[in-house]
Amino acid sequence: MQMLREAGYRQRSDSKELMVVDEANRVEFYYLRPRDIAIYVGEGTLDIGFTGRDMLLDSGAAATEIKALGFGGTRFRFAAPNEAAMTVDQLDGKRIATSYVGLVKAWLDERSMSARLISLDGAVENSVRLGVADVIADVVETGSTLKRAGLSVFGEPILHSEAILVQRNGDVPEGLEHFVQRIEGVLVARAYVLMDYDVSEDKLEAALALTPGFESPTVSELARKGWFAVRAMVPADDAHLVMDDLWDLGARAILVTDLAACRL
Repeated sequence: MQMLREAGYRQRSDSKELMVVDEANRVEFYYLRPRDIAIYVGEGTLDIGFTGRDMLLDSGAAATEIKALGFGGTRFRFAAPNEAAMTVDQLDGKRIATSYVGLVKAWLDERSMSARLISLDGAVENSVRLGVADVIADVVETGSTLKRAGLSVFGEPILHSEAILVQRNGDVPEGLEHFVQRIEGVLVARAYVLMDYDVSEDKLEAALALTPGFESPTVSELARKGWFAVRAMVPADDAHLVMDDLWDLGARAILVTDLAACRL
C-alpha cells in the first residue's frame, strides 16, 4: 500500500475497507487474502494483483508474474528430523506435510518423484512429531522454529519467493504499461539518490568514474574557471562511501537528495 501511495494511487485509510475506487487514475483496488489474489486474477475477475511468488505457483492459476517487487523475500525448503539425515533422493514414497500442496506437487512432478502430500493450514513443523508426516515443506526464514521442533533443512531451496505483481494470462489490461512504469519508478527511487557536487577540471574524469549515473552524469561548467558541477544518480546503499571517495578526490559541495519517483 505504501508503494502504491508513492506511485500516486489512492489507498484505504481504514483497514476495514475492502475496496477503494481511485477515480482520478481509473483504478479499483480490492483488499484480499494474499493466497486468493492469484486465483481472482487468473479467473479474470481482477486484471492484476500483488501476491507472493510461492502463492502464485501454488495456486495453479492462469496468471503470470510480471514484476518482482524486492520485499517479502522467503525461502521454501524441505525439513526432516535431525537424526534422519535426509536427502531429496529419499523423498519417494514419503509423507510430506505442507501448506503449499500445489507447489510441492509441481516440484515432485518435474523430477518424476512420488510422495503422499498432506495438506495442513499451519504449524506444519509439528506434523512430524505428531506422527502425521515424515518430512515437511515450508517457508523458512531464520530456521529457529524448525530447530525447536527438532528438524533440519536439507537439499537446495524449492523456491526463492518474494512479493510480485501478477497479470492474468491472455489480453493485456488497459493501462497496465503506465501502472508498471509507476511501480518501477518507485522501486528505482527507493534504490537511488541524486548526488550533486563541484569538482575541478583536473579531477573531473576521476569523479565521473565514481558517479557514472544511470545513463550518464550531467556536467555543467561553473562560473569559477576550471570547475564543474556534476549531477548523477547513485545507489542509495553506496551514497556515503561515494561521498567519502569524492571528498578525498577533491570534490566539494557534495549534496544528496532523496528521490520520490522517477521514469527512466
